[in-house]
Amino acid sequence: MSDAILGIFGFVAALTLIGFGVPVAVSMGVIGALGYWYLNGWTGVSYILGSSPFESIFPYSFSVIPLFVMMGVFASHAGLSRSLFNVINSFIGHRKGGLAVTTVGASALFGAICGSSLATVATIGRVALPEMKRHGYDPSLSTATVAAGGTLGVLIPPSILLVIYGLLTQSSVGQLFIAALIPGILGAALYAAAIMVRVYFRPDLAPAAERTPWRDRLRYLGQVWQVVLLFAVVIGGIYIGFFSPTEAAAVGAVGAFVLALFSGQMTQNALKESIYETAGLTGMIFFILIGAALFNFFLENTGLPQLLIEQIRSAGLGPTMVLFLIVLFYLVLGCFMDAMSMILLTVPLLAPVALELDINLIWFGIIVVTVAEIGLITPPIGMNLFVVQAASPGTQLSTVVKGILPFILADVVRLALLIVFPTIALWLPAQAF
Repeated sequence: MSDAILGIFGFVAALTLIGFGVPVAVSMGVIGALGYWYLNGWTGVSYILGSSPFESIFPYSFSVIPLFVMMGVFASHAGLSRSLFNVINSFIGHRKGGLAVTTVGASALFGAICGSSLATVATIGRVALPEMKRHGYDPSLSTATVAAGGTLGVLIPPSILLVIYGLLTQSSVGQLFIAALIPGILGAALYAAAIMVRVYFRPDLAPAAERTPWRDRLRYLGQVWQVVLLFAVVIGGIYIGFFSPTEAAAVGAVGAFVLALFSGQMTQNALKESIYETAGLTGMIFFILIGAALFNFFLENTGLPQLLIEQIRSAGLGPTMVLFLIVLFYLVLGCFMDAMSMILLTVPLLAPVALELDINLIWFGIIVVTVAEIGLITPPIGMNLFVVQAASPGTQLSTVVKGILPFILADVVRLALLIVFPTIALWLPAQAF
């Protein structure tokens, strides 16, 4: 058996284990270690098992992960989701479909200080779902809106997936964050458009809510200026070069803690829960990174990335066709895997292919994370579908799936625009760096 064929078998074996519910870190770590042992014997595998776990997570740049996780956890405990929802709802909630559009907007803003899709769905869902139910919204529309809106937290900076992609490909995390701004806003706009089109043809799905007096609108605006300021400081500091991403993450974590403190929500128990939650999420991510490092050692030794490059050269495929095939591969894979697993498993394999074809890795990263977003709401195992079902007791998964198609179509439109017009992602980084 050639080494490259062994690499393909290893890749399929890891996918199979993940499909059977084996934890991602364990799947990649075990297959990576066994494959490396087969190629290099006990001496080789003993060396990588002794050195790789430390070397894969010790670099200073990885400190950005727990800091951004902490920022999101503190933001959740500060009760910011309710304030964000209230201020947007006060201006557009009285229109048909307004509460659903409000949910998308609140998800986008909360994602800008959270960075986690699942946390955004769970947090915004607790606020938005009861409101939409109270106003007679169709369950398929309301639950699908929360599930889709939560995906914006994956792309809008600070995004944990963008951080991981940047670390895997040695790309600038700061450039990735800036590049994600316009695509993230575009995604929110297309989701809002999908809601309005659906409500235009079916007004009964989303009745209008009551109009909010201007007095209350101004009061709600006064409750969210801290959120806007925090986002402006963190992302603006990166944009103008005042902060590195790691420094911005530290400032963001402290800022979110201060907001939680002044909101009165940061009790002693809440602080303890926040620390435990941050440690748990960070440990999970780092454990997955260790497994991915072992698997990548194995893949590099098989020469599989080089084989892919040679096959593409011999087939004469251009960058556009290869990018189309990669996107198609991710769309299919997204039906069966969560976003982080996809990126950790495939980016080390596909990034060298993108480099060989002179595909900009910042642009490629935005496309990859956008496709990962689609996977979060794609049946059968789109993670957000299950989270929103859990947040809405008594709701069947089929109800959520029934309403998700317009949002998937909106994502496909956004993906097509990103591929046809790379400047959507690359214009802002060109101005900042």
